[in-house]
Amino acid sequence: MTPPDDIGAGGRRPARAPGVRRLTRHRLFWPATFLASLLLGNVAFTHDFFAVRVQNGHLYGSLIDILQFGAPLILVSLGMTLVIATRGIDLSVGSTVAIAGALACEHIATAKDPGSLSTVMSAITLAVGVAAAIGLLNGLLVARLGVQPIVATLVLMVAGRGVAQLITDGQIISVSSSAYKMIGGGYWLTLPFAVLLAAALVAVTSFVTRRTALGMLIESVGGNPVASRLVGVRAAGLLVMVYVVSAVCAAVAGLMISSNVSSADGNNAGLWIELDAILAVVIGGTALTGGRFSVGGTVLGALIIQTLSTTIYTLGVPPETTLVFKALVVMVVCLVQSPAFRARLSRRRRPAASAPAVGDAGVRQQEVHP
Repeated sequence: MTPPDDIGAGGRRPARAPGVRRLTRHRLFWPATFLASLLLGNVAFTHDFFAVRVQNGHLYGSLIDILQFGAPLILVSLGMTLVIATRGIDLSVGSTVAIAGALACEHIATAKDPGSLSTVMSAITLAVGVAAAIGLLNGLLVARLGVQPIVATLVLMVAGRGVAQLITDGQIISVSSSAYKMIGGGYWLTLPFAVLLAAALVAVTSFVTRRTALGMLIESVGGNPVASRLVGVRAAGLLVMVYVVSAVCAAVAGLMISSNVSSADGNNAGLWIELDAILAVVIGGTALTGGRFSVGGTVLGALIIQTLSTTIYTLGVPPETTLVFKALVVMVVCLVQSPAFRARLSRRRRPAASAPAVGDAGVRQQEVHP
């Protein structure tokens, strides 16, 4: 009889992987470890880095700043995760951020009562509605017309930035509205409102994709679109939906950014945020080839990038070398969490087993065959 697969040549079962090894194989282990290392490393340069103080009923500190300034990137990365899970890409999120902020600030600045809640709500509705239309256009180009995602969204990436500058007439639009300021710069329950809003959207997305069949359908479309179509999954509708969700998330991020500085800059708002979002998704363990995705990993990836930016500014790295420094660190993170790279590295560190002597082999052979 052939022994079971889990029984070795000597009739023994191989030792089970220890708990540490199972832990390191978890998809969130390496992003969480690197984030913790970055946070601890900041203590060497800022001794009160972990200090959180209460002032005027609000929480302040470096950790709070990382969460607040990282909230827009978390939202953009959240939408990007769903798009990448379907084997797509959305390069237009940066332009959508700029368009949403420009539309909202232009509407508030030209309103009769800029500080009223109704004006702010109508500005938010306008910005989110236009963003949803942008996402719908992206989805239709990809799902219905068969345009490659990188090409379809690249067109809107370039054209959308121009649209944002047309809305602002090439100028920076400043607004004065306490209600609008609340979105990105306000506080609620002692925490920044942007952090609470981002946490709520992450929780909703995680619940919908993991507690319903929607997440499985998205993974099936990204993992094997042919098989999913044969079993009756409406891939086109799902593709359109994820691009709309991505654009809406980018619009909310644009509202956060513009409200935090009380102005809209069509040229610089959300510039290159699409690249940071893709990096956050990849660091979080979601493959660009589609299929399985991780919302929690994406959040960790976005926090890593924001913490890295804070660390760079703390170290006083020259602005012209900031992007190079960030690229090197992100490359290291991706290599460390690569199973193939870790396996090759462990093989090099493992000492080579000594070959058995010829005499020993002869003795063993004689013992087996007298």
